[in-house]
Amino acid sequence: MIDLRRPLLTLAACLSLGTAQADAVDRLHAFAQDIRTLSGSFKQTVYDKQGRAGQVSSGELYFSRPGRFRWVYRKPYEQLIVGDGKKIWIYDSDLEQVTVKPLDRSIGESPAALLAGKNDLDRHFNLRDGGQKDGLEWLLATPKSKEGTFQSVRIGFRDGTLATMELNDNFGQRTLLEFAGIRGNPVLKQDLFRFTPPKGVDILGDD
Repeated sequence: MIDLRRPLLTLAACLSLGTAQADAVDRLHAFAQDIRTLSGSFKQTVYDKQGRAGQVSSGELYFSRPGRFRWVYRKPYEQLIVGDGKKIWIYDSDLEQVTVKPLDRSIGESPAALLAGKNDLDRHFNLRDGGQKDGLEWLLATPKSKEGTFQSVRIGFRDGTLATMELNDNFGQRTLLEFAGIRGNPVLKQDLFRFTPPKGVDILGDD
């Protein structure tokens, strides 16, 4: 689907979501209820089965719930992922290739649905509070379906603000996302969530 040098994570972040007494599950439900748009930056590190750190990527993200997002990899390679509410577009400028997929089928039980999907988290995920560790308040989400590529997702809050996200996939890899500069409910231009394939690129998928 995409260059395997850059594991795809369409996912995201949130800001302060509740009182100090609220647990991580409450915070995630508050996010789904109250946060409509979001912007920020991320650092992504992928670890192999032995726990060795591999590629480190960074960039910025934008969300407009439900189902619209823009995930931009800047370093070490450029890649753009856009969800326009109906389709997901993955543009790799180095490969001159665009992959397009229906959004509903792609986002449903993926980690992206936890932060960018509809307000029906309990329909697709088993959610439970993961306690506190390393100064973070943790949420554990496991997909109810066994057909996806992820076994579990851990979301860490610091002082009521989303700080990190850990994705454990079916291949033994762990992807760690660390967020910064998160803004909740900013005014975002709608052009961020539109994508037109550049002329001359290969288009793979449904279009």
